[in-house]
Amino acid sequence: MNDVPTEMSDVRTGLGEVRAAAGDVRPGRLKVYLGAAPGVGKTYRMLDEARRRAARGADVVVGFVECHGRPGTEAMLDGLEVVPRVRCAHRGGEFEEMDLAAVLERRPQVAIVDELAHTNVPGAGRNAKRRQDIEELLAAGIDVITALNIQHLESLNDVVEKITRMPQRETVPDEVVRRAQQIEFVDITPEGLRRRMAHGNIYAPEKVDAALANYFRPGNLTALRQLALLWVADRMDEALQSYRSEHGIGGVWEIRERVVVALTGGPEGDTLIRRAARIADRSAGGDLLAVHVTRSDGLAAGTSHASLARQRRLVEDLGGSYHSVVGDDVPTALVDFARAENATQLVLGTSRRGRVERFVTGRGTGETVVELSGDIDIHTVTHERAGRGTLLPSRRRTLSTARRVAGPVAGLLLPVALTFLLDLDWARDRLNLTSEALLFLLTVVGVACIGGVVSAVIASVTASLLLNYWFIPPVGQFTLDDPNALLALAVFAAVAAVVAGVVDRSLRLSRRSARATAEAETMSSLAGSIVRGGATIPALVERTRETFGMDSAELVDEPPGDNGATVVPAGPGAFLVLRGRPLPSSERRVLAAFAAHVGSAVERARLAEAAAEVEPVRAADRMRTALLRAVGHDLRTPLAAGWAAVSSLRSRDVEFSDEDRDELLATADESMSKLNRLVENLLDLSRLQAGALTLNLRATTLEEVLPAALADTPEVVVGDLEEIPAVLADPPLLERVIANLVGNAARHSPADRKVLLTASAHAGRVEVRVVDRGPGLPPSPKLSAPPEQGGTPVRDRLFEPFQRLGDTDNTTGLGLGLALSRGLTEAMDGTLTPEDTPGGGLTMVLSLPFAERVDLLSDTQSVGGGV
Repeated sequence: MNDVPTEMSDVRTGLGEVRAAAGDVRPGRLKVYLGAAPGVGKTYRMLDEARRRAARGADVVVGFVECHGRPGTEAMLDGLEVVPRVRCAHRGGEFEEMDLAAVLERRPQVAIVDELAHTNVPGAGRNAKRRQDIEELLAAGIDVITALNIQHLESLNDVVEKITRMPQRETVPDEVVRRAQQIEFVDITPEGLRRRMAHGNIYAPEKVDAALANYFRPGNLTALRQLALLWVADRMDEALQSYRSEHGIGGVWEIRERVVVALTGGPEGDTLIRRAARIADRSAGGDLLAVHVTRSDGLAAGTSHASLARQRRLVEDLGGSYHSVVGDDVPTALVDFARAENATQLVLGTSRRGRVERFVTGRGTGETVVELSGDIDIHTVTHERAGRGTLLPSRRRTLSTARRVAGPVAGLLLPVALTFLLDLDWARDRLNLTSEALLFLLTVVGVACIGGVVSAVIASVTASLLLNYWFIPPVGQFTLDDPNALLALAVFAAVAAVVAGVVDRSLRLSRRSARATAEAETMSSLAGSIVRGGATIPALVERTRETFGMDSAELVDEPPGDNGATVVPAGPGAFLVLRGRPLPSSERRVLAAFAAHVGSAVERARLAEAAAEVEPVRAADRMRTALLRAVGHDLRTPLAAGWAAVSSLRSRDVEFSDEDRDELLATADESMSKLNRLVENLLDLSRLQAGALTLNLRATTLEEVLPAALADTPEVVVGDLEEIPAVLADPPLLERVIANLVGNAARHSPADRKVLLTASAHAGRVEVRVVDRGPGLPPSPKLSAPPEQGGTPVRDRLFEPFQRLGDTDNTTGLGLGLALSRGLTEAMDGTLTPEDTPGGGLTMVLSLPFAERVDLLSDTQSVGGGV
């Protein structure tokens, strides 16, 4: 059986349920304590629940809890069984991690595991992430209680960074938290949290001032709290929708205002959207949803795609969401969608049909929606196109029940009414038989437009009889004395029947064309969502459910035995399963196209996984090839020079003077020093790639490292560094990075232009700029193919090992300097980026965080949501 990629985990069962299905173990339940910021009390609340459960007789153990030196939190551990942690060494430090094997062997009922977003120390266990440890516990049937801060959710990571100006290195996919059976939000006001911080209940006293001035500013905390509340509100809304669906609750629960606006693509759409947005804004937390109904029989044809696209953008600009659904009956589809979304209000536009059109086609969409709405409030908004006739083809061209009844009735009554009018004296004096026959023919055509060919035949027969009885001599009899009159009557009946058939066929062809257009419209909408980035498997599955108005949709690797479900193949080993209303054959064709897109997404996910598995091997192969090429030349050069010098000194055939001997010794020493530097660079690069480089991070000033870093390159102009704060770095490594950058700049600068080194501080980081006036990055296209052709941009290739980017001087090393510098910088939580120097040249920008800011950042990230 083929496995469906892990990206589909949010439309299938969770990992714990999948593993538990292989045996008889009930999957454990996950509860998450979610907070807006460190210090709100998540860990305390989590341990409080653990104590309450233990007091009730539950078997509870603490797998991992980080108290951060807070006495109140540490006191909550009293009386709870704590599983000893695993100790491991990494980069010169000693760390403690949860002993997953010990917890699994202990098999408690409940395990307390703090810091859901935590990344395990390499070598501490079989999993890279703590969430993977938790999944194993759940699969073993162990209930888990954990904690998380809102800044660690993947979907909000960039938003939080913009607010706090601090990157979050540890994140958790939202779906991991969504799968939790319980999410409890731990809330505290920003003022209360800052007061708790000022009292020393969160951080050590020496860190309080920096924390209050940076991460814990009132604005930051207010924004984070709002993010958390909105995220939790959305999860509550999802849970409510699931509950209503499971229990078959169709009525509206007016928990918060949800305003649905119906769009047709007509010119009145902008007016309706803005009116609906104002209605939603009157209520705090109101939602705006726009919906467009595409009829499966094609009668949504004629919709302006350009207008719908513009209106969709307007909806999204106003903070709403756009939806497209398929439905044969537009009013019913609108009301069903509103009920499914628990909408409280529905906004419609006043009919664009004129009086005559309304008389012919009967009740419009608005009147029917009002009748079906029940407890949903309906707003009918007037607009400038109201009553002026439709600009788009009418949606009501099928023979509705009303038209099927009205057609035969009109076929009987309209000829009779026309006969009454033509029998009046003024008509008899002015019209002849030809004019009367043409008027009856026009009546038959009108009946055909109303009721189709059957009604037209009824009208034709009725008109023929009336024309014969009242207008063809002998009047008042059904007999015909004149053969010409008989021929005229026969021709009239034949022409009436033919015209009715042509009209009916035209309507059928129009419906068929409209059906094809509607299918194209639906697929165009799907393609648009893919282009806008909604091509992930969960997004496609949810869009399929929404489009066809089904209760649920999921992607599975085996078709279910449920006879009430609609199952469509979605590629090898994947099936799209929809549950809800029965789908007619006209909709199944469009559904098959949706399933094909889902299947393509499944295949792309599989290929991406395969490529991810192969990429490390390819990278290692490229590195090995480059290393062999470099060793074959660059290492051989100093080795050959040193070997030649030493061999000459050892030779007894030549007598060297003291000067020659000193020169040969200097050559050997220089060659061996160069060889030693090359080997050290290779070893350091390999340690970086293996994660085995030992760091000693501490507060370091630039004045401390610059003298040694500039020793070999004295011709450097250094800017004013007095106001530059200390950074958190490893001094020898920082010295080496700056020396590499300055040396590289000096090699490429003209002899009359000195290298410039400046520094500045802002946004919690120090930026060191090394400026040269050399040729800059090479513009040659040979060095960088376009990314769409698989090439790597020049600025990225600049940092690849064994890369000189066109530098033909092979005597300066292996091309490891910049690769090693970037690796060392990133190991110190910094960045190294190139910029063009104004006027020509290259500027390397080295960015490192403030020492005190990094201390605070490490605290906010290490808590992983547990406080």
